[in-house]
Amino acid sequence: MTADTDSPTASRSRILADLTPLRSSAHYRRLWFGNTISWIGQGMTSLAISLQVYDITESSFSVGLVGLFSLVPLMVFGLYGGAIADTVDRRKLGLASASGSAVLSAGLAAAAFAGFAHVWFLYGIVALQSVCAALNGPARSSMIPRLLPPGQLPAANALNSITMTSGTLLGPMLGGLIVGFSGYQSAYSIDAVTFAASLYAMWRLPSMLPDREEGAGAKRASVLDGFRFLATRPNLRMTFFSDFCAMILAHPRALFPAVAALWYGGDARTTGLLVAAPALGALLGGVFSGWLSRVHRHGLAILLSVGAWGAAIAVFGLTRQLWLGLVFLALAGCADTVSMVFRNTMLQVAAPDEMRGRLQGVFIVVVAGGPRLGDFLAGTTADLASPTVAITGGGVACVVAVGLLGLSRRGFARYDARTPEA
Repeated sequence: MTADTDSPTASRSRILADLTPLRSSAHYRRLWFGNTISWIGQGMTSLAISLQVYDITESSFSVGLVGLFSLVPLMVFGLYGGAIADTVDRRKLGLASASGSAVLSAGLAAAAFAGFAHVWFLYGIVALQSVCAALNGPARSSMIPRLLPPGQLPAANALNSITMTSGTLLGPMLGGLIVGFSGYQSAYSIDAVTFAASLYAMWRLPSMLPDREEGAGAKRASVLDGFRFLATRPNLRMTFFSDFCAMILAHPRALFPAVAALWYGGDARTTGLLVAAPALGALLGGVFSGWLSRVHRHGLAILLSVGAWGAAIAVFGLTRQLWLGLVFLALAGCADTVSMVFRNTMLQVAAPDEMRGRLQGVFIVVVAGGPRLGDFLAGTTADLASPTVAITGGGVACVVAVGLLGLSRRGFARYDARTPEA
């Protein structure tokens, strides 16, 4: 992986996150701050809904259904959200979908104030929130290459990873505190208010109509056309295949409760630490991401970071000391951030603007569906063999699989961001 050390910006950002995108683009700066605040609010609401469902039903199964009601609409509408983002003004789509999410949060707050506590209502809100997220995600992601030059996209994606992991870590923590002190009404109300920052940022954006080839007209973008395009672009396909290696073969999250009890003699608090460790590692990966902007061999970086994820998970499966296990989970989370940054950058740079929404839709489906398949595979393997076999074997399988992918598509390792080729 080659690095550009002549850039003054690069020399100033060898360690900490490169803030150049925030300084160079007021539009991106507003969008980043708005998204960060709203992601934390959504993390609060996510935990609050789970707590309220349990209060109503006293059933862990009912709480688990929250994830199902969230996952299915996200996967179904993620593809169509990408097609819509390649058809209409992305700014308007982002505004409409974010407004929908704000209204839904306000509805949750109003129901909580009115004492309207029904689990079917909460499931319905969760499903509608996922529809809004599926429409908003491709539109928002495909805006970024229009706001920044290609050389700043790795830094921007690293900053975006900080947004996501902040929401994952801080949102539930704040949500638990606020529900404990002030009730569900306050948590939902705060979430509704936090959308104002994101809505303001999108309101200030210029029109974001997709760029189309001359003579293409204004016909609606097709989901199938997006898949046909992807079928002819081996480097872009490799970004998804490499992610599958990590998320399906080496995803031990479903085994954390068993591991906490069997390996570490812990309880729910230990499980919470295991869940938080990869997210903390991902956050640190974003904070200390200044070097990413100087890497041009993005394909090789993806292969190495996915291999690092698998290796860290494999070693975690052999640990029996909690602190050491948390360290390797955090290292895995850091490697995942590096992989995500370069995968997203390749999708943004190597694809034409008129296809970016659909590819981001596929990205959403992969990110949402891959870990669920990984949970199923890990749980099945652990029941048939043991948690150690499932986790360590999965990590080794990830390393082997991504290595074979790299050997089968050598051009991916040679991909250079300075001369991008899909």
